[in-house]
Amino acid sequence: MLKRLFDITAATAALVVLSPVYVAVAYKVKKNLGTPVLFRQVRPGLDGKPFEMIKFRTMKDAVDSEGNPLPDGERLTEFGKKLRDTSLDELPELLNVIKGDMSLVGPRPLLMEYLPRYNEEQARRHLVRPGITGYAQVNGRNSISWEEKFKLDNWYVENNSMFLDIKILFKTVKQVLIKDGINAEGEVTMSDFMGSQNKEG
Repeated sequence: MLKRLFDITAATAALVVLSPVYVAVAYKVKKNLGTPVLFRQVRPGLDGKPFEMIKFRTMKDAVDSEGNPLPDGERLTEFGKKLRDTSLDELPELLNVIKGDMSLVGPRPLLMEYLPRYNEEQARRHLVRPGITGYAQVNGRNSISWEEKFKLDNWYVENNSMFLDIKILFKTVKQVLIKDGINAEGEVTMSDFMGSQNKEG
């Protein structure tokens, strides 16, 4: 209950304080990428239940000759990359926090198609609400392997507390400012999780 109260209070305050930034980013997204300004995608939340996560768009709608979306690296613009580097694309997720779909801190919500690929231990990340930032994000973000990321997520699940959440939030601000661990070398986004070789818990 304390964590939920903190989430609602902090997310609401952040939305009010950052509302000029929110409006400015929305304008820039529309100018550079067109409409819609927001990117919406169904992600697994607490206990794996689906919810619609919202972010600012960072990619253009580019498709191949058969109408299939081009790879992320070809659709991600320089403007979109800057949004991701500064984490400004995550601002709309504050609304997800207020609604109760997400928390300020928790394992990042991944893709629905990953659910059947988890082993028993990896699936434990869904025992808490997903977060805008998390323990894995301040300990490597996209520059570490999936296995390392899941281990960090599970450590958070087992040790989460208000003190830890506040510590992670401060480390997140520092990480964004120095742009540390954004992506693995040579990649613009995290590669897809295809499942672990060892499927036993």
